[in-house]
Parts: sequence; C-alpha cells; structure tokens
Amino acid sequence: MAKVKPFRAIRPAPDKVAHVTSRSYEVYSKEELKAILKFNPFSFLHIINPGFKFHKKVSGAERFQLVHNRYMEFLEERVFIKEKEPSFYLYQIKKNDFSCCGIFCATSVADYRNNVIKKHENTIESRERLFAQYLDTVKFNAEPVLMTYPDHPTLAGIISKTKKEDPVYHFTTPDRTTHFLWKISSSEAVRSIEKTFSEMDSLYIADGHHRSSSSELLAQWHEAKNPKHNGKEAYNYFMSYLIPESEIRIFEFNRLVKDLNGHSKESFLVKLDELYRIKKTDTELYKPTKKHHFSMYLDGDFYSLYLRKNVLPLEDPLSKLDTHILYKTILEPILGIKDLRNDKRIQYGYGKHNVLRMKTEIDKGNFKVGFNLVPITIAEIKAIADAQLVMPPKSTYIEPKLKSGLTIYEL
Repeated sequence: MAKVKPFRAIRPAPDKVAHVTSRSYEVYSKEELKAILKFNPFSFLHIINPGFKFHKKVSGAERFQLVHNRYMEFLEERVFIKEKEPSFYLYQIKKNDFSCCGIFCATSVADYRNNVIKKHENTIESRERLFAQYLDTVKFNAEPVLMTYPDHPTLAGIISKTKKEDPVYHFTTPDRTTHFLWKISSSEAVRSIEKTFSEMDSLYIADGHHRSSSSELLAQWHEAKNPKHNGKEAYNYFMSYLIPESEIRIFEFNRLVKDLNGHSKESFLVKLDELYRIKKTDTELYKPTKKHHFSMYLDGDFYSLYLRKNVLPLEDPLSKLDTHILYKTILEPILGIKDLRNDKRIQYGYGKHNVLRMKTEIDKGNFKVGFNLVPITIAEIKAIADAQLVMPPKSTYIEPKLKSGLTIYEL
C-alpha cells in the first residue's frame, strides 16, 4: 500500500512566483545562467548557484552550506513563505499540445525500501552519497520526484472539483508554459487522497531515481543517529509529484555512433543482414512505427531495420525492450560499444525533431551512423519495474519536466 501525506510547503510569494521558479540547473547555457543571475534577484538559481554573490566558484561542502544560507535569506526576505497547515498541492502544466495535472505530496522512504515505490533505472552510488550529503546540509527538497499512478476516478473527481476553485498561482513562463497551483487542505479531501493511494499496490518512478535513492540514504543516516526515531520525522519522506499514467509523455532517445568499429559500409550491412530485414527507404526523414523496428541513417540514406523472427529469445520485459534489443544485436556485438553510459563513441538525442538532428549531425561528419526507435510505453516501464529489472541508459525522455522552487519540502 502506498503512503502519501500532505506537507507544509515552502513556496514563493504569489507576486514573485514567476521570477522564482527555474528549470533544472543543468539545462541552462552559461550565457543564459549568467544573465538570469545578473538581472533576476528572485530566481531560485541564486540559491543553487550561491557563489555568484561572492563572484567566485564554490563546490563541495562549502557550496552546500552556502546553498542553505541563500535559502534562509529567501525565507527572511519573504521571497519564500511557509504554509500554516499541511496540504496537498494540485499542479497543472499547459504548453502547446501538452497538459498534465498532478499532486505534490510527501512520499515514504519506507515505500521506496520495500519496493512499493518501483524503479526501472540503476543509480550510481557516488551520486547517491553526494546528493544525500547535499540534502543533509541544505535541509530541503526543491525538485520533486516524478511518479505515476493508475488513472483513478476518485482522484480525478477531486482534481476536477479543485480546478473549479481559484488557483493560488496562475502564471506563464518565457517558454510559453502556463502553470496553475491549487491548495488541497480540507480534511475530507486530504483523507480521501490518502485513502485512495493507500489502496494502490505501487507507485512508479518516471524521473528522479537518484533523488529517491539519496533520500533513502539520508533517512538511513538520520535513523542511525536518532535514538528517538519513530518514523514520523520529516527525513522519512521526500517530495514527489504524482500524475496519472495517461498524462505522462514519453519520447525516445536516438543513438548516434562515431564510427563503424572498423567495418566498411558494405561489411556492416552484411552483418546487420544476419539479424534484420534491411530496406533502403525513399523517405527524407524516416521514423519507425512498430516495436522491434528501427530506423537507421548511414552515408546519406535512411534504412528500415526489421528484427528477424527467432533471432533473439524474447522471454522477459527487458529482452523485449527495443533499447535492449538494439544494444544486444548491433551496438555491442558489431559496433563494440559495451558501456552505454560512458563510451565516448556514442551520444543520444531526444525530442520532436531528433531524427532531423540525427541526420544533420551525420551529414556534417560528426557521426557515422544513427538509429531511431519508437518510444517506450508506460506499460513497458511498469513491466520492467515489476520484474525488478533495469532499462539500458537513455531509454526514455519523459515529460513533464518540473520546475525547481515551486514547492519545497523541508527535511
């Protein structure tokens, strides 16, 4: 049974929210980051880039402490305010043809330990430990873990009713995304949300595996040094954003490889022919349409690759996954790429125009061959997680991508 609970959020003052929230730190260019830090004193980026105030680069424990200091300043200056009562927060995002609406809440570390909260990616121990140390110093969650749940009529009803009320926030960001936030604090609605999730067997992590695992590690540390530990402490939970499965959007990552591992074009195609039916296409930008079907761009031409029957045992959810099939049939045995995460010969692309970008990069000579796949489905993600298996790196690019600093959970 999944345990979720309301929390007293730290959140931006309503007149400043559009200036405070930020995208993930890593997506900003150096120029964009510098401009925001220079001209927007309310940006959450000042908190996670605290050295800007002192015109110096900071790292490690020094940076962590300065992040905490900047956060306390935002509280003291009333850029952030603290809720008086625990609440759930309904958050809706609208952009072009995409919309989703979900619930900010506190989710249980115990559920993560016990595989009620299910994962489909491996985490790196050094990153877990570093982020746990960060959380231990700064004492807040500002980036929620994205999780999905099966569409449920009770939750849909609460969401529909809440959206008829005036939102706490309604603002649009420069990327033309519109954001809405509502508080859910009535005892009846809170109990109904808690009860509905408690009847669910599982929640599934879509994005935020390292944030989840680091929160679990942090809880281990605090439990070990707290003789009065009772399971109700703030460190036993971490902030998540829960959305219905039907509202998540999944894109594929393509694969671009710098060389053919010593093969000529002709010998490479002969190798592929052992496992795939190969057909050169006349389409300018060719994308696959079915599972176990890949698009390949090589030497100015697109090819369709159809996996031949019975060439691979498709016995479990991982073996049936297209990213795994591509790795086991082409990337590892033919192109010699064993480490998908660290091999410098392979790069990844995602998004609406990724086939065009793939073609452009290969035409420029930056890469030799590229592969495009159909997106993985939420059903495949759940099957992998249920079987306690792990997807290959860069199997999914998932939306929504959430803002930092919209709601904060204090540890």
